[in-house]
Amino acid sequence: MFGVCVSVFCFLLVLASMTSGSVEEENPEFWRSAAQNTLRSALARKINTNVAKNIVLFLGDGMGVTTITATRILKGQLQKRSGEETVMNMDTFPYVGLAKVYSVDFQIPDSAATATAYLCGVKANLNTLGVSAAARNGVCRSQKGNEVTSILRWAKDAGKSVGIVTTTRVQHATPAASYAHSASRTWYSDSDLPSSAVTGGCVDIASQMLRNTDIDVIIGGGRKYMTPKGFPDPEYPADLSAQGQRKDNRSLIDEWLSMKEGKVARYVWNKRDFDAVDPEKTDYLMALFEPGDLRFDVERDPSMDPSISETTEKAIQILKKNPKGFFLLVEGHQLTNNQSIKRITNH
Repeated sequence: MFGVCVSVFCFLLVLASMTSGSVEEENPEFWRSAAQNTLRSALARKINTNVAKNIVLFLGDGMGVTTITATRILKGQLQKRSGEETVMNMDTFPYVGLAKVYSVDFQIPDSAATATAYLCGVKANLNTLGVSAAARNGVCRSQKGNEVTSILRWAKDAGKSVGIVTTTRVQHATPAASYAHSASRTWYSDSDLPSSAVTGGCVDIASQMLRNTDIDVIIGGGRKYMTPKGFPDPEYPADLSAQGQRKDNRSLIDEWLSMKEGKVARYVWNKRDFDAVDPEKTDYLMALFEPGDLRFDVERDPSMDPSISETTEKAIQILKKNPKGFFLLVEGHQLTNNQSIKRITNH
């Protein structure tokens, strides 16, 4: 099915390339005038020398140059144009740069090593997160002494509020690299730790989320890594795969709430309770909408799970109350799949 969808998409691109441009595009002066306007705009730009108070890092998982180009073209075609001339919001930014992230030990990187690169500022080995390249994939004993901190921790140490919004499980590679140190990105809960990691004293990612950094807002999925093994999921009580995974019989959700004594802390797992959270009266928020990753956006039940724009807005409303500012990591991951490609190409 995916091959068919891609073929349809490519066919649309071919059709678009066969169509002629507008009459104005046939005139050389049109392009020269556009270039002059762009140049004048750049020369007239005033340099912003202010120090940033707030930082929001938006991360589109897998969103490289080719993906952005394809998006730009498709957006234009859906608007009955050829596509290449489309200007997206990000194209209007005054400053744009490229960052090269990769694994030290592997040709093709993964989200753990790359997240460590752009969040912590150091390159790491494949499947490792929050540690330097001296730590080895899956080797617990190599973690000690090789931990590296992230911009989320730096912001917290500077007195700012910090938050994570993701459409994956909050223990997934990208968000986890902001708070955890692990020789394996797959050690979500203690049940995922091999015996060598247990005897070596390594701690699972979900536990580290509570103890490493005081995170003000945590929004995403990953309920089953926070509750005791066999604990029924509130949304899918009959689904065995959604049950709690923890062998240590801990409820990290309850522990998180008890750690916030004296503060207004809210835990929610559905949109109704999420919408009821008053940002002005909330100090801490943990919202876990699925046992694992959130659903793809085209499959999302809007009555149960808010959109990424809704969760990001609520996070900012809570974090911005800090007069020293905030840092917020927003990851868009579960936004498309083969079914969404099919729906787009059928337009």
